[in-house]
Amino acid sequence: MTTTPAPAIHTGFDHARFNMIEQQIRPWEVLDPQVLNLLARMHREAFVPAAHRLLAFADMELPLKHPAVEGQCMLAPKVEARLLQDLDLKPTDKVLEIGSGSGYMAALLASLAQRVVSIEIDPVLAGTARENLRNAGIANVEIKQADAAAQGFAACNVNGPFDAILLSGSVAEIPPALLALLAPGGRLAAIVGFEPVMRATIVTRIGDASFQTLQPWDTVAPRLLNFPEPSRFRF
Repeated sequence: MTTTPAPAIHTGFDHARFNMIEQQIRPWEVLDPQVLNLLARMHREAFVPAAHRLLAFADMELPLKHPAVEGQCMLAPKVEARLLQDLDLKPTDKVLEIGSGSGYMAALLASLAQRVVSIEIDPVLAGTARENLRNAGIANVEIKQADAAAQGFAACNVNGPFDAILLSGSVAEIPPALLALLAPGGRLAAIVGFEPVMRATIVTRIGDASFQTLQPWDTVAPRLLNFPEPSRFRF
């Protein structure tokens, strides 16, 4: 006779994390078992500033500084999860992230890939990300404090090419200099466009100068600093 095991009892942060996955992330078509298992075991609350820890699993962006600074926030959990799934990381991948923030997304990336280089423009946040990753026991992430967009993305060029690139914030358009850093078969994930509607954009390098672009879902996210911002004026 086969008995059905009793359901796990979730308390405190574990219960909130379970609800985040079941009520926010699965309904957003994040169904990859590897991604869902990772989200279940990664302690998001450990990467959230203490003032907002009780909101670690809420369906919202969370400020990373007090007082809040525009653009410096953790993306909503469902957005992070969908971007992670769309990158389709492999254990051998070398990944570039622009916008380290708290280090949480870098921790997720590093758990699925071989190595992550994450660039953060703000020195305080860069230090916080390093500390959070160290406390989480994640050693395959390098946090670089730099303006990623400066001098033709020179800070990114040092470690390329990459199998995957993630922009942890929105941009008006994807700079060609970043696409040039993709290895053959490499994928770039970004949120592109202007409010009130932006598009998640997944670009795959399929040849020396050939790229395939998909825009599978809509969202809105704060801007990454200092990226090119073309004029929206039209006759």
